[in-house]
Amino acid sequence: MLYAAMRHESVSTAMVALLRRELRQAGWTARRLGEALSISEATAKRWLAGKGLTLDKIERLAGLCGMGIGDLAREAEQGQHGLARELTLAQERELASDVFLSFLFMTIVGGTPPVEIARDLGVPEQAMEMALAKLERLALIDRLPGGRVRSLVDRSLIFRKSPMRSLFEARMKPQFLAIDFAAADTVYASEVMKLSDAGAAMLAELIEQHRRDVQALAERDRDTALLNRTWYGMVCAMRPLDLVKLNKAVTGADDWES
Repeated sequence: MLYAAMRHESVSTAMVALLRRELRQAGWTARRLGEALSISEATAKRWLAGKGLTLDKIERLAGLCGMGIGDLAREAEQGQHGLARELTLAQERELASDVFLSFLFMTIVGGTPPVEIARDLGVPEQAMEMALAKLERLALIDRLPGGRVRSLVDRSLIFRKSPMRSLFEARMKPQFLAIDFAAADTVYASEVMKLSDAGAAMLAELIEQHRRDVQALAERDRDTALLNRTWYGMVCAMRPLDLVKLNKAVTGADDWES
């Protein structure tokens, strides 16, 4: 009985999360919801956060996305199981062979609808259709009624194989290396510390937790932002320090730039 209650709670939470994502993909902001349903924007934000929702209210919101409450419950329950947490080598190779395909995949995993990507990047309808069809063939997404898309990959995905890491090395790394860290408008943080292997493992987990926190921040911002949003890239990294050059600089055996 306890398991059933926990399972029901899990599915209910998933229903609210799915409903929020579907509303977002359909362009329903808190302000638009308030106007359409004759409620305050603050009330709409509470509903989007899962507060004060009843079955009747969920059904009203689902109707705005062209869904019934039964559809919502089925998709939410299916979404609780079977999400991949790691890609196969073949999947990574296919993604790494096409920069746009990999970007589209990551944005879908992050909850951004393809129509928004098409608008922001000026992607022709035929090109988007081909990319989505390929992601579907790769078993990375499900295409649902009404042009909706659902990721089959968990958002906590970590790329562990060489193809996608090589793509990051070639495409993303140069953008971060080009940052002027001396510029006044550059935001960054760095730290130097001495850690045991256990401490280094805990630091790696903190970095992963930071990524999850940023994902949550992006979702809240997507639901509540009144200003236009801009695409950002973020990287968190750790590595053992190379102390050879530092030692040479201290002893005068060489300079820091050599």
